[in-house]
Amino acid sequence: MFERMKEKKKEVRVVRRIVLIVALILVIIIGIAGFKTYSYVTDALEPVDADSEKVITVEVPIGSSLDSIAALLEENNVIEDARIYKYYVKFKNESEFQAGTYDLMQSMTLDEITESLKTGKVYHEPLFTINVPEGLTVEEIAENVIAKKTSYTAEEFLKQIDDPAYIEELMVKYPDLLTDEIRGDNIRHPLEGYLFPATYPMYEEEPSLTLIIEQMLNATQSNVVPYQGVLEELEKSPHWLLTFASLLEEEATAQSDRQTIASVFYNRLEDDMPLQTDPTVIYAMGKHKERLFNKDYEFEHPYSTYQNKGLPPGPIANAGGSSIQAVLDPAKTDYLYFLADKEGKNHFAKTYEEHLKNRDEYIGE
Repeated sequence: MFERMKEKKKEVRVVRRIVLIVALILVIIIGIAGFKTYSYVTDALEPVDADSEKVITVEVPIGSSLDSIAALLEENNVIEDARIYKYYVKFKNESEFQAGTYDLMQSMTLDEITESLKTGKVYHEPLFTINVPEGLTVEEIAENVIAKKTSYTAEEFLKQIDDPAYIEELMVKYPDLLTDEIRGDNIRHPLEGYLFPATYPMYEEEPSLTLIIEQMLNATQSNVVPYQGVLEELEKSPHWLLTFASLLEEEATAQSDRQTIASVFYNRLEDDMPLQTDPTVIYAMGKHKERLFNKDYEFEHPYSTYQNKGLPPGPIANAGGSSIQAVLDPAKTDYLYFLADKEGKNHFAKTYEEHLKNRDEYIGE
């Protein structure tokens, strides 16, 4: 009996030891799991890479939910974990994110990313900016902007935007914007008219040419997409829109002029008249001229709207938002002619006789 009691006590001690060991193992496992979870959550609340200067362009579609935005940010490596970001945003009671194209960085905090998505602005100081004025051709952008603001030459920039393989890549990336029309036989530069005039922040000391170019294309897409429905109703393409807008950009000096000149072009197209706009001749000749002479108007080229009816094969410059809008919201007039006086003010006429009077009065010889 005594022996059985001793055996029982041993068994109890063994069981207690086993229970204790199991309990300790469970505590250790829970502790490790808790620590790992804590570390993971803590890391996920920090910037992905505090030292990174790489810009990551993220497109947030209209109507995106918080779930889809968080997933998009994780997919683009802007945040560590979509679920944690989603809970963080809900904890902070943030909402009303805006659709748009954002240039974000892995060095941004979750608060900076959230503030950017709420306001449509990126809260990060750029190292420098590239300003593209309205109405420049791609050759002028290459020489007067890229060559002066970056380490790239004008030739390098033009080579990049004219590279057939790169154009193919861009057409896949921007299928609704870049159509086969940009590769037409008479097109001088495929991206002429597609490099939107704006000020672009640069967050790298030496941004790649593709980064610079695609920021401009993103801006063009953002300015054209809102009119997609209207273009479909008109059975017109973005190429048609940007070509038409480029003519207004080169001819107009004010928003009201853009809308009135647009009406002149529409009226002439409806009456099967050539547009006869001087900037197309200058573009066709490939060199800047302060004044055109009679022989210049006889210069035969697909882009000359004196020698050909309708719009030219493609844009002759890069138009701004006002010109794009004016194409689709023209003034309602009966004007068929216009000319600019020596101070750049435009004068309109319904008949050729009125136009001649304006010429004699405002231009003279």
